[in-house]
Amino acid sequence: MIEIMRVRKLLSQQQSILSKIALGAPLDEVLENICLSIEELIEDSSAKCSILTLKGEQLFHSAAPNIPQGYCQAINGVKIGPTVGSCGTAAYEKKRIIAADITTSPLWDDYRAMALSYGLRSCWSTPIISTKSDILGTFAIYHDSAKSPTPQDLELIDFFVDFTSIALEKHTESLRLNVLLFELQQSNEKFKAFAKVLPDLTLILSEEGEYTNVYGTTNESLYLSQEHVINRNVRDIMPPEDANPIMEVIAKTLQTNEVQVFEYQLNIKGKQLTFEGRTAPLESYQPSNPSLRHVVWMARDISNRKAAEEEVQRLAFFDPLTNLPNRRMLNDRLSMYVEQIKQSDHTGALLFLDLDNFKRINDSLGHNAGDEILVELSQRLTAILNPADTLARVGGDEFIILIEHVGDSHKQANSESELIAKKVQSVFYEKFEVGDLAFQVSCSIGICLINTSNAITANILKFADTAMYLSKMKGGNSSSFYDPALQTLLENQTELETDIVRAIACDEFCAYFQPQLAIDGTLVGAEALIRWNHPTKGLIPPNAFIPIAEQFGLIQKLQNIVLRDICILLETLRDNNLLDDSFSVSINISQCQFNSSTLKGELFKAIEAFDVSPTRIKLEITESMLAGDLMGTVKQMEELKSHGFVFSIDDFGTGYSCLKHLSVFPIDELKIDKSFIDKVLNSASGQSIVQSIIGLGHSLNINIVAEGVESAEQLRILKSMGVNAVQGYLFAKPLTHSNYLTWHKQH
Repeated sequence: MIEIMRVRKLLSQQQSILSKIALGAPLDEVLENICLSIEELIEDSSAKCSILTLKGEQLFHSAAPNIPQGYCQAINGVKIGPTVGSCGTAAYEKKRIIAADITTSPLWDDYRAMALSYGLRSCWSTPIISTKSDILGTFAIYHDSAKSPTPQDLELIDFFVDFTSIALEKHTESLRLNVLLFELQQSNEKFKAFAKVLPDLTLILSEEGEYTNVYGTTNESLYLSQEHVINRNVRDIMPPEDANPIMEVIAKTLQTNEVQVFEYQLNIKGKQLTFEGRTAPLESYQPSNPSLRHVVWMARDISNRKAAEEEVQRLAFFDPLTNLPNRRMLNDRLSMYVEQIKQSDHTGALLFLDLDNFKRINDSLGHNAGDEILVELSQRLTAILNPADTLARVGGDEFIILIEHVGDSHKQANSESELIAKKVQSVFYEKFEVGDLAFQVSCSIGICLINTSNAITANILKFADTAMYLSKMKGGNSSSFYDPALQTLLENQTELETDIVRAIACDEFCAYFQPQLAIDGTLVGAEALIRWNHPTKGLIPPNAFIPIAEQFGLIQKLQNIVLRDICILLETLRDNNLLDDSFSVSINISQCQFNSSTLKGELFKAIEAFDVSPTRIKLEITESMLAGDLMGTVKQMEELKSHGFVFSIDDFGTGYSCLKHLSVFPIDELKIDKSFIDKVLNSASGQSIVQSIIGLGHSLNINIVAEGVESAEQLRILKSMGVNAVQGYLFAKPLTHSNYLTWHKQH
């Protein structure tokens, strides 16, 4: 047993160590005190104590006052394992490891030389285990000679291991409490910050309706200021009509123990406000009175949102300019009316109105002027209709009138509908004034009768639109009834559009090429002409699909196909050394393409993909395209010409309106329309026109090409007149890519 003097010292050291642990002394101070104490008490005065703490799978020095620092640094952070000295092995195996002689211990094979270099010959290591059986670290005693511990040594070590365990656990707990305290302080600060900027009104209300706390709001959402509502009851502050519903919500929240979401209104300081309320039960909110239940009440002022929703609802069903019902509301009303018609013998009518040439007003005076006319028109139309009728604005200058009853027989319905249409057109007799200007406006009306045989909402609108289109075809300012034949025509056009879209995707379009020769027979170029090789209908000429493609905005896609095929042809000719400097391929540019801002980009995209020079591409435009915006057209042409593109006027002679401006345009070529070439053999006037065009072109230093040449006699006359180049069936019809290559090689 330990001698009495050592026991007294041990008790004294124990009291000192436990006192420091209890008073929260720094851990390193406590651990160093433990090391020094056991070194003083242990039998061999050469003993040196080391305390290592475990972090993850590594041991780190926490105290070793008399062990060389070099050794401490060398093993600091060592990873525990089955043969990692005494301490690494003790922590790994969770049991005491005694290495009485480091020079022979196999546990020290990797660390022997280092330990011996610092004069360490033995090491007894005991794992420090927490009350939860977790390894906290190791407690080691080193000697400068080989030595085994006595039972008294081990008893003493166990005492100090227990102290160390207490110190480490107390330190860990202190750190955890400090972290928790820091996190609690952070949460509290966050809550304070959130409460300051919270846009919602947050209340803590007792089950009796008493205001306990108010957070995150200005006084704009309260009957009284915050300081005047705390500790006061809802019933004392609000009138019964407002207080009673609030008390009912509190009671329901506590009764169901569930979150309640609801809307309510309060009149606060003369303003009717709408709130979205959310309540949740809150238990033991006041420690001094834990049995008193509370609710947390969050109120969000949604007055502006509700007003916005109402406005959105209005915009969803009403036209913002005229305040008339819009297409959506018209569809709803028409659908309900159609259901009624199915149950009766009545006949109604739908009139589709579209203003004639209204675009000219918007283009010349701007949309504000156009809007003024539309507003006045809506007022005029409203004045002549019955309250039961529906007048809706469904587009820019499109109006629809739904008449619920125009007769019980087809004849009566027709007659009544015509009278209504004339009444509608009468509102246009008086001019519309915009500022100091007055405009005479007219409209085209399409009429579709609604009865049991025609009771499909979508069809009614479509048929009325078709009838309106018929009025447009008659020149406008008229009314027309639905004509099934015209509907068939329009549906065929729509079907053709769908077929064109499919054909583009299936690569059914391609370019054919018609050679162009100089008057001496030299091959100088070719014109690319699009063709549609339909899988069931065969080869379809351009005039059968180009108008539809333009109408439905598909022309650019077809143009890109032609550009691609032109570039492929030029690339093939170049690779086969069949391309001389004068050769170019012309492509027709439509009006809508020429006016498009994407024309230049599409052209360069194509030629850059195939490394084709712009000088090889001749852009053919029609004479009528020069008669619009003179300066804009010149600018567009000059920009393209500056990059190397060449311009040709196709079908020249069919529109003389722009002849006086011809010299302004950067044109390289005029192509005389085939209709004039046809007349050079049997008409003096035909020859005269052709000669005039040739003379005009030569005076402007422009090449003249005659297209549609079909006979040798035509060629002889054109040659005598001074034509520069020709193309037509006399030389070759438009050819496929492969056939053209064969023709090209032969010529």
